[in-house]
Amino acid sequence: MKKYFLLVVLITFAGVLGWQIYQKTTASKKEFRRQRKKIPVAVEILPVEKTSIRDVGRFTGTLRPRSQFRVAPKIAGRLENVFFDIGDQVNKGDLIAVLDDDEYLQQVDQVRAELEVALANTEESKSLLEIAKRELDRTVALRKKKIASESELDAAESQFKKQQVKLKVAVAQVAQKKAALKASKVRLSYAKIRVDWEEYSGYRVVGERFVDEGAMLAPNTPIISILNIGVLTAVIHVIERDYPKVRIGQEAVITSDAYPGRRFYGKVARLAPLMKETSRQARVEIEIINKNQLLKPGMFARVLIEFEKRDAVTVVPPGAIVKRGGNQGVFVPIEQKGTVRFVPVTVGVVNEDQVEIVSPLQAKNVVSVGQHLLEDGSAILLPGKVQAR
Repeated sequence: MKKYFLLVVLITFAGVLGWQIYQKTTASKKEFRRQRKKIPVAVEILPVEKTSIRDVGRFTGTLRPRSQFRVAPKIAGRLENVFFDIGDQVNKGDLIAVLDDDEYLQQVDQVRAELEVALANTEESKSLLEIAKRELDRTVALRKKKIASESELDAAESQFKKQQVKLKVAVAQVAQKKAALKASKVRLSYAKIRVDWEEYSGYRVVGERFVDEGAMLAPNTPIISILNIGVLTAVIHVIERDYPKVRIGQEAVITSDAYPGRRFYGKVARLAPLMKETSRQARVEIEIINKNQLLKPGMFARVLIEFEKRDAVTVVPPGAIVKRGGNQGVFVPIEQKGTVRFVPVTVGVVNEDQVEIVSPLQAKNVVSVGQHLLEDGSAILLPGKVQAR
C-alpha cells in the first residue's frame, strides 16, 4: 500500500513539474517571437505588376521518325548486290538490292516450254474433234439410209464426246500453264527488290543495314531499314494535372542539346486517350517539320507547350509567395512604419518567372528577398535606409 501511495505521489510531482516546464517554454517562445519582430530584417521588395502571363508546360522526350520500315525479299536467294548503305537518301521506286535469279529464270523457261506443249495439245485436240464431228455427221447420214448400224452410230457419238472432253482438258492445261508462267515471272521480278510508298514521301534515308552481299537470305530477311525523317515525332508523357490542358493542334517549341540556343517548332498531333497505370501519365506525340534534316531520330528533346495566355493580370515574383499558419500569401511592406503585413492570396497561373494573383491585392510592392524570416508585423530594413536608434 505504501509503495502504491509513493508511486502516485511521484507521478503527480512529475506531472506538475512537466506542466511548469511547458508553461515556461511556451512563454519563452512567445517572448522570443515578440522580441524577434522588433529586430529589423533586411529585405528587398519588388513592384506588383499588371501584365500578361503564360501558362506553359515543360516536358522531355525522344525524337522518333514519322514512319519506318524494313526492306526484305519475298523469295529466298543469294544476295548479289545492295545499292544503298546507312545514311543514303532513298526515293520512291529505287532499286535497293538484287538476288541471284538463275533459278527463277530456269523456272520461267520451263513453264514457258510447258505452255508451248499445252498449246500444241490444244491444237491437236481441236483437229481430232473436227474429225470426230465429221465422222459423226457421216454416220448419222448413213444411219438414216439404213446403211450404218446403230452400234456404229453409238461409236461415232462416243468418239465425238471423248474428243470434246480432251479439248476441254487441253484448254484447261493451257490456262494452268499461263497462270504458272505469270507466277514464275512474278517470282523472277522479286529478285529485284524495290521500294514503294504513298505519293507523299517526305525525306527518307537508310537507317540500318543488316546483311552483306553474298549472304543467303530466306524470305522476309531484313536487308535495310528506311526512316522518314522529313517529319519527326517528339514523344512526351504528361501527368494528370497537365493532361486536360493539352489539345490537338497546340503549338510546341522544341530544343535539343545538339543545337544549343536553336528552336524548332511543331504541333500536338496525337493525344493518348488513357493513362498508364504504372506512371499515371499519358503519351503525347508532337509532329515537327524537320527542315534540312538537322534533327535525328533518337535525340533527346525538351518540349515547351503554351497552354494558355492571360492578359492584364496581377503578378508577383514566385519567391514572394510564402505560407504562414497554413495560409498562402505575400508580405506587403508598410514603409511608414517600417514593418510588414501578411496578406493571404489566391494564386492562378504559375510559371518560372511569375505567379498570377487571382484574389485582389491592394498593394504596390511585395517582399521578394528575406520573406522566409518574417512574421506578420515584423520590422524590416529596406535597402538604402538606416535603422533609427
